[in-house]
Amino acid sequence: MKIIVAGTGFVGLTHAAVCSEYGHEVYAYDIDEQRLAAYRSAQRDQIERHVNEPGLVSIIAEHLDRYLFFCNDLTPILEGADAIFLCLPTPPKPDGSSDLSYYFDAVDHICALLAKRQDTRRVVLINKSTVPIGTARKLESKLREFNVPNAGVASNPEFLPEGDAVEKSRRPDRVVVGADTEEDFRIIRRIYSQFVNHVRIRYIETTPETAEAIKYTANTLLLTYISFWNGVGARLGEAFANIRMEDLKRGVTADTRISTWGSYVSNGAGGSCFGKDIQSLIYQFRMSGHSAELLQSVYAINEYQKTYLLDRAAREAGARFNNKKVALLGLAFKQRTNDMRDASSLKVVETLLARGVGEIRAYDPAAISEAKRYFNPEHNYLFEKIVYFSSAKEALAGSDMLFISADWEEFRGLSRTIEQIVPPPYLIMDGRRMIPDYNELTERGYGYLAVGSPYMPPK
Repeated sequence: MKIIVAGTGFVGLTHAAVCSEYGHEVYAYDIDEQRLAAYRSAQRDQIERHVNEPGLVSIIAEHLDRYLFFCNDLTPILEGADAIFLCLPTPPKPDGSSDLSYYFDAVDHICALLAKRQDTRRVVLINKSTVPIGTARKLESKLREFNVPNAGVASNPEFLPEGDAVEKSRRPDRVVVGADTEEDFRIIRRIYSQFVNHVRIRYIETTPETAEAIKYTANTLLLTYISFWNGVGARLGEAFANIRMEDLKRGVTADTRISTWGSYVSNGAGGSCFGKDIQSLIYQFRMSGHSAELLQSVYAINEYQKTYLLDRAAREAGARFNNKKVALLGLAFKQRTNDMRDASSLKVVETLLARGVGEIRAYDPAAISEAKRYFNPEHNYLFEKIVYFSSAKEALAGSDMLFISADWEEFRGLSRTIEQIVPPPYLIMDGRRMIPDYNELTERGYGYLAVGSPYMPPK
C-alpha cells in the first residue's frame, strides 16, 4: 500500500516507521524542515532531539529511502496514495476544549490538493490523532466542501504508551477502525493485514463516533485508575500507621477483576494524552449538557498530586525551602522518554521557585535538552536558578534536600549514593517510591517522605 502520514511527532513518526517495516511505501509529511532533516540523517542524536522512543531510530535507519521517505511537499506523492493518516497536534485550550486549528489547517491543505489529483482511485483519510467525538463527520464535510472525488473517512485512534510505542505498534492489544463503508474498511484491512485475523490482537470495526469514543474512554479510565490509587490507596498509607503500601496493592489486585495497572502511587501522571484527553471529554460532556463530576474529580486529584508532597514536607517535616539547594531527579513525565508535556516536574519547579529556593540542581537521563526549552530564562528570570547536571551524583552534591519526580530505574539504587555524597540532616521527598530501603536511611539520620507513607523522621 502507498501510505501518507501527515505529522511526524511521537505518534506520526512511530506509525510511519512501523508501517514501513511491513513493506508499505510510507511518506511521512511535515512542514517542519528541521524535524525532517533530523529524521533523514538517520542519526540517533538528531532524531532523539525530536522523538526519543526506544527502537525507533533503528527502524528509520533500516528502511529510510527504501520504504520510508520524509517530505515537506504533498503534491508529488498524492498520486496513487491509498490512505492518508492524520497525526496532527490537538493541544488543549484554556477551557479544556481541543484546539483543532492545526488539524483543520492541514486538512484544508490536503483536501485542496486531493481535489486536483489525476488519479481518482479510492483514498481514505484516517484520523490517528485524538480528536473530539464527531470530528470524522466534520472531515467528511471538508471533503464535500473541496469537491474531493472518491475519498472516504475513517477513525483509527492510537493507543501508544511512550517508552513502549514501537513494541505496541508491532503487537497492539487492539486495532480499532471506525468507518462507514465496506470499501474503506477493505482498504484499512489491507494496511493492517497482519492483525486482522490475529489470535491475540483484537481487530475491531465500528462506527467513526464509536472509535473516537473508545480512545477517550480508555485514556480517562486509565487516569481514573491512577487517581483512585493516589486518592485512596496513598491516603490510607499516609493517614494510618503501619499500613504497608506494597502489601496493600498486592492484596487488592489479587482479585482478578481488579487491574494491576495503575496500582502504584506517585506524584501524578503526565504526558501528552491523559490530562489533555480528560479535559477535552469534560468539555464535550459540558457542551452536550451532561455531568462530568467523576472526570473532574479524577483530573483534580491528579493535578493535586504533583505538588502536595512539597506541602507535606513543610507541614510534617518542617522543611523550609527559602534559599535552599534542592536536587531534582527526573524531569520527563516518566522513564524511557524525554517528553516533558504535563510532567509533574513542571509543577515541582514552579512551586519550588515560588517558595524561594536558592538553586534547583536538576538531572534526567534523557530530558535535559527539553527542560532547557521549557525553563528558558528569557521567559522567566527565575529559571536561572536551575542548574543542570550529567548524573544524579553531581546533582546531589551540595544539595540540602532531594525530590524524586520520575521513575527512572537508576534512581532505585540511590541510598548508598546519598549516604556517600550528602550527610544528614537531609530530607528525601520520594514522589515515586523509588527507595525501598528507606528504613536504613532513617536509621542513619535522614528524613524520608514518600507518597503513600507517613513522614519518617531521622531515628
